[in-house]
Amino acid sequence: MELVSVVDEQGTPAGSATRARVRAEGLWHECAAIVVRSVDLTRLYVHRRTDTKDVYPGLYDPTCGGVVAAGETAAECARREAAEELGIRADPEFLFGIPFVDGTIRYWAHVYQVLYDGPFTHQPSEVAWGGWMPVDEVRTRVEDPDWPVVPDGRALIREWFRWA
Repeated sequence: MELVSVVDEQGTPAGSATRARVRAEGLWHECAAIVVRSVDLTRLYVHRRTDTKDVYPGLYDPTCGGVVAAGETAAECARREAAEELGIRADPEFLFGIPFVDGTIRYWAHVYQVLYDGPFTHQPSEVAWGGWMPVDEVRTRVEDPDWPVVPDGRALIREWFRWA
């Protein structure tokens, strides 16, 4: 049984709960999101989620990441998720924290960045496709309401652009 770190609206730790309970009750929890930027700073790595994902299946995502497990720090989660999803073995740099709400999905995002040129190894159960996009193209696409991008990835990358 997977336990997730539960927080309040301000991101203050409030215990743990199963992933199923977090989803069913819309509990506030923690996630780590990682923006993968090329070493020359000109490109962002974007992937498309598999059609079998339980949340936002088949959509593009300009971040990788996931739920912070109980007893895990956000930094540990960022390292783990970058390695699991994309095969990145690095220490992402923390940039900022921000709440995200989309219906019953409510979490405190810890947003990281990693400078990395590859290689990439996709986790087949999570990533259907991945590739580089110029930073300006991602900026344009996230403002296009017709681009099939995950809502949290859209919100988090918009905030990242303010920090970049």
